[in-house]
Amino acid sequence: MFSKNNLISTVVATLWAFFGGYLLWDIIGGSLLESHKVTAGLMRSTPDYFHLILGCFIVALVFSIVYSKWTRGQHSISQGAEFGLWISILFGLGNGLIDYSTANILDITGTLINAVLFVVYYVIMGIIVSLVYNKLSGAKE
Repeated sequence: MFSKNNLISTVVATLWAFFGGYLLWDIIGGSLLESHKVTAGLMRSTPDYFHLILGCFIVALVFSIVYSKWTRGQHSISQGAEFGLWISILFGLGNGLIDYSTANILDITGTLINAVLFVVYYVIMGIIVSLVYNKLSGAKE
């Protein structure tokens, strides 16, 4: 579980989780989602960076571990993208629709835009993790 491959993959995926999340949800998605927020003042103006980085690390660690188990040693870009797609459907679409039905966060259009951002986010994370695992596949997992 805590192999060299997994630890390196986790570090690289953590960097993507933090900077990719900023790129997708702040720079690109911020203006797209602004008019679809149901509750004003919902988001903090300045994130709590300690907990944000910790959350990114946990996402990357679990993503890397589950990816490694799911692929069973066969690491390719297409496998990484497929794994990322399934994770994005789980969290972006599935959890997004649950949030839409139970909370006043986003309207349905915002929920679907957010789901698309999740697809991009996790597909790229899957590709990154697959590339790291593939590069290090000569080393024992």
